[in-house]
Amino acid sequence: MKDAIIVEHVSKRFKKYSRRGYTTLKDAVLKGHLFHFGRDRSYIEALKDVTFTVPQGTVLGIIGPNGAGKSTLLRLIAGIYRPTSGRIVVNGRVSALLNLGLGFHPELTGRENIIIGGLAMGLSRREIMKKMDEIIHFAELEDFIDAPVRTYSSGMYMRLAFSVAVNVDPDILLLDEVLAVGDASFAEKSRRRMDEFKEQGKTILLVTHDLATVENWCYQTLWLDKGEVQALGDPREVVARYRAQAAATVS
Repeated sequence: MKDAIIVEHVSKRFKKYSRRGYTTLKDAVLKGHLFHFGRDRSYIEALKDVTFTVPQGTVLGIIGPNGAGKSTLLRLIAGIYRPTSGRIVVNGRVSALLNLGLGFHPELTGRENIIIGGLAMGLSRREIMKKMDEIIHFAELEDFIDAPVRTYSSGMYMRLAFSVAVNVDPDILLLDEVLAVGDASFAEKSRRRMDEFKEQGKTILLVTHDLATVENWCYQTLWLDKGEVQALGDPREVVARYRAQAAATVS
C-alpha cells in the first residue's frame, strides 16, 4: 500500500521575541541598544525530529495536550508552513479544515469564495463549476450564496467552508477540531460525509481532544507532547497511555 504522507525528521521553530526593559527609541539610544531595539530574538521548538508515515486509507487521530505541536503538524502537511528541517511528502490532493473559512474574502460572495477555495486546492475552474451546485446544496446556502460572506452568520460561514473542503474530492483530508460543525442537523450530515470518506478509503488526519472519537473512529493514533512523538499505534492502547500520563500529572 502506498504511503499518503511521509514525515521524516521534521522540526519546526518559530521566532520568539521578548522585551529588554525599554519601550521607546529614545530609551534604546540612551541605553546603547539601538540595534536591538525593543526585543531579543529566540526560538520556540514547536516540533522536534518528528518521523512517521500514514498509509493511504488510514484515519489517524492526533492527540496531545495544548501546545504539543498538533496544529503545527497539520499546517506543515497542508503546506501552510515550511519545516525548519526535515521533509514532508504528500501523495494526493489535500483538503484542510484548520481554521474554517481560512482564506475567504469577506467582501466577495459565497459563490466567488467557492471558486477561490477550489482553485487554491488545485481544481480547474471547470471542475469547480461542475461541483458548484453540490457545494451550495450541501452548505444549505441556496438563498444566500450570492451575498458577501461578511453578511453571513458564523454558522453559515462554517457550513460554506466545510462544504467546500469536503466536496472537492480530496485524497487527504486534514481536520483540526472540526469533525462536525453547525447545528445538530448539519453536524450529523457532516459526520455522515466523514463516514463516507472512510468507506471510500480516503486518508484522514484528525486533531482532537475528543478521546472517545479517537478510540472509536480512528484506525491509528499519534500522540505528541512538547513537539515530540510519544507513541504511534492502536488507538485504544495509545489513548490509554495518554490518559494514564495525564492522571499521573494531575496527581
